[in-house]
Amino acid sequence: MTFTMIVELLIVLAALYVGSRYGSLALGAISGIGLAILVFGFGLKPGTPPTDVIYIIIAAVTCAGTLQASGGMDWMIQIAEKMLRKHPDHITFLAPITTFFLTVLVGTGHVVYTLMPIICDIALKKNIRPERPCGVASIASQVGITCSPIAAAVVAFVTISNANGYMVAIPQVLMVTIPACLCGLLCAAAASYKRGKDLDVDPEFQKRVADPATYRYMYGESATTLDKVITKEAKASVFIFLAALLVIVLFAFCQMIHVDGQTLAVYLGIPKMNIIIQIIMLTAAACNIMFCKAQPKKAVAGAVWQSGMVAVVAIYGIAWLADTYFGNYMDQMKEMLSGVVATYPWSIAFVFFLVSVLINSQGAVVVAMLPLAYELGIAGPVLLGVLPSVYGYFFIPNYPSDIATVNFDRSGTTVIGKYLLNHSFMMPGLICVTVSTVVGYLLTNVLFPGYFASFIH
Repeated sequence: MTFTMIVELLIVLAALYVGSRYGSLALGAISGIGLAILVFGFGLKPGTPPTDVIYIIIAAVTCAGTLQASGGMDWMIQIAEKMLRKHPDHITFLAPITTFFLTVLVGTGHVVYTLMPIICDIALKKNIRPERPCGVASIASQVGITCSPIAAAVVAFVTISNANGYMVAIPQVLMVTIPACLCGLLCAAAASYKRGKDLDVDPEFQKRVADPATYRYMYGESATTLDKVITKEAKASVFIFLAALLVIVLFAFCQMIHVDGQTLAVYLGIPKMNIIIQIIMLTAAACNIMFCKAQPKKAVAGAVWQSGMVAVVAIYGIAWLADTYFGNYMDQMKEMLSGVVATYPWSIAFVFFLVSVLINSQGAVVVAMLPLAYELGIAGPVLLGVLPSVYGYFFIPNYPSDIATVNFDRSGTTVIGKYLLNHSFMMPGLICVTVSTVVGYLLTNVLFPGYFASFIH
């Protein structure tokens, strides 16, 4: 690795670090500064922006935004709340499972903000330390991204893999990530079940309870969505959204079935999945607007649409910056890393995780690093198995869902920590990602290697 390569890599890392400090749009925008320095200052050839992934995110968040604007998301949250309140004793297990599947359905973890105060309220009223369900539920809301058929990380993995000769389809990815991530979540929830001191013997909590004003703040009003009126249009928007997901999955299965030596999708002349997802999502969004009273202005003002657009800018800038750097030094990268990845191909999981610590987007990690992994000669099944490792941004607790969870916990038990890294999300995050990655790798490369390898053409 030459001195120039090291300097340019430091510029890339500096842009990511500064962007993460500012957060939100800054991740993508400040990546533009790094890109300008590499291109105009060092003369590197510009890489290619990940336009396919960006288009899919825009279509998916537009659909999810209209779902929220029509009130359909409120209905989904109500259903989740009813289940949680019906079984409060099991909140530490049920909360992460609920936030996980909400993310799987909608494709973004930001949908769970409404549910987090409810989780805290249920735990507190049941005298369960809120840190236990809140910490793992926040982790679960992000883990679900690699398990969603419309999430950027999954679609990008399929698109990039197909372009590199690994003809995997979305259902096959979900067959690995969903059971793997559920195993990881259950282990994290089990580890959180008796985490920390019980509230009645926690001196810090008892000190807060002793103050009348703090007591009223903690136990006063109950956070709930059960008082919201759900219209028939709101319910219809949910069914439209679920139907759209079902259609996407059915089209994805056509990529798996073979007829006369080719996939059914090719045989029938069906477009590629990135095109199908965009068409179906935009169509569902239009139906929500025309038939379910989803006001466009309300949709673009909602948290789901806005967070999705932030993800677009982040992926746009970060992935373009990474593609520019690695694209210009691909031969050198192969020479440096080929020995390690040839002997221990699973070690690429550590690279994915470390990059994710700096990049607050699993989709951006996939778009930026997966092409490099294929160039290094790592087999598709290995990369599919370690896909859960692209979630590492819980490590430094600056992600919006983690910050929001800390603020939602009125008991003060969910914390960032005095030393930054000793926060409430570290333990469940490390357990969940480690177990999920190990289980995913075992599924694709040990238990069913022939099945997943058979899709390499």
